[in-house]
Amino acid sequence: MNTDTTPADRTAAQLAAAIDHTLLKPEASREDILRVCQEAREHGFASVCVNPLWVSTVAQALQGSEVKTCSVVGFPLGAVTTAAKVFETRQAVQDGAQEIDMVIDIAAARRADGPALEADISAVAQAAHDGGAILKVIIETSLLDDEAKVLACTSAVAAGADFVKTSTGFNGGGATVEDVRLMRSTVGPTIGVKASGGVRTREDALAVLDAGASRIGASSGIAIVSGGQGAAGY
Repeated sequence: MNTDTTPADRTAAQLAAAIDHTLLKPEASREDILRVCQEAREHGFASVCVNPLWVSTVAQALQGSEVKTCSVVGFPLGAVTTAAKVFETRQAVQDGAQEIDMVIDIAAARRADGPALEADISAVAQAAHDGGAILKVIIETSLLDDEAKVLACTSAVAAGADFVKTSTGFNGGGATVEDVRLMRSTVGPTIGVKASGGVRTREDALAVLDAGASRIGASSGIAIVSGGQGAAGY
């Protein structure tokens, strides 16, 4: 986050630079994917975040731009083996992903199993970092109480993650100011916090940035930077 600029002072370009322009709907077509890539180029979004199927398409479409290619992993449930997440990560990086957004083992967080969480995240972090990608860890706040949220965040930091992230946007709920504040206070100033799910307007974006987010995941990026109202969804 630019510490010389308060969230309320951010220009459209500064807001865009904090947004992962996202299209994760299972019915998304190639034309839809190429459209969001073009939008990301035009507005200067931080990345385009898609399902693994589309990573190579996005990487090719974004060549020559500063927009990063981001892939989700273990999405949207997180309820696959660590080996599967690692394989998916390596494939995504091979296909051109520069950022990986993985879903944690939510059941492990709910039963307070820190070692299991850390081991799962650490393996994916190593796979991402080996390929030069960064790792964002989706903790799915809507399914956790505050104690579990803190455990998930501390496990992510211990495992070498680069970001913690609020939500998939597919399991109810989404980013809240309270959760972003809790996550930021837990991870400290050196780890990124990504607010995702339900951030649809400039006001929503400014609120989570003010609470400590350094990145926003949204399918309504254009509405956010233009001051409009985005459609319901991620």
